[in-house]
Amino acid sequence: MPKQKYSDLEEIKKIYESVKKIGYKKTSEKFNEHISLLERIVIRYEANKEVKEMKVIIIAAGPSTRLRPLTEYKPKCLLEIEGKSILKRTMDTFRHYGVDDFAIVRGYQKEKIDLPNISYYDNDDYYNNNILESLFYAEEAMKDGFIFTYSDILYSRTVVKKLLDSPHDFSFIVDTDWRKRYEGRTKHPTDEAELAIVEDGKIIHLSKFYNPDVCYGEFIGLGKFSKKGAEILTRNYNRAKNNKTCKFEGRFHDATSMQKAYLTDMLEELISRGYSMYAVDIQGEWVEMDTDEDFEYAKQLIKNGKI
Repeated sequence: MPKQKYSDLEEIKKIYESVKKIGYKKTSEKFNEHISLLERIVIRYEANKEVKEMKVIIIAAGPSTRLRPLTEYKPKCLLEIEGKSILKRTMDTFRHYGVDDFAIVRGYQKEKIDLPNISYYDNDDYYNNNILESLFYAEEAMKDGFIFTYSDILYSRTVVKKLLDSPHDFSFIVDTDWRKRYEGRTKHPTDEAELAIVEDGKIIHLSKFYNPDVCYGEFIGLGKFSKKGAEILTRNYNRAKNNKTCKFEGRFHDATSMQKAYLTDMLEELISRGYSMYAVDIQGEWVEMDTDEDFEYAKQLIKNGKI
């Protein structure tokens, strides 16, 4: 067999399917070894292929009123730290692992977010809705599986690697060391944290209303849905939103309505329907920027190389 390097998985798969038709028993032992090698390559890289083809959906529609005057004339994700915006830092973290397909849901001052080679979805009703509805403006970007992230958080490469490596249909980053960050954090109290109750690695509840003394950790706003997980999410979201007989015509879990719901409300709905949500544990290595106090803290973390 000629010595040739193949870097494209689809090309390798075509070769494998072609030679497999010949049949193992009809060929030489050496040729069978080549077939086996191709088979192992396909198996090894197939899982990574799905992840690298996922879009990263960044929710950046909100007006970020608590960070004014810093956000008076620009969206929060465009605030710069050490010469680079929050948005570019997020994208660079994913690009380090070969994930380079981004979709951004814009709203507040949307024209300011105009990076090239990005898919944009505009939520012009951002003052009246919330994260869940904002996410579904990008529903067409979900079909092959997707990674979800808030636009006002930053995290280390290690955090992203753990998420990418998770094999489950629903995977969400949970900080088990979250309490340390709330020490002295006066402008963003613990009752605003999205808290997770976890048993045997599975998230069994997500809410801002749980007793922080008994929760497992804080959901940081970063998660991954496989292709199957994305299909389950979209199907159940549209059922809950559009079915006139649905019991959620009024409240939707913690939210006063579907329009005002967070992603965590939708995850609670899936949990109640028997779907398994898996926690990917971290201990720190991330920061949320909701107030000026948070933004100054993020500056110090980045300056010191912590994220």
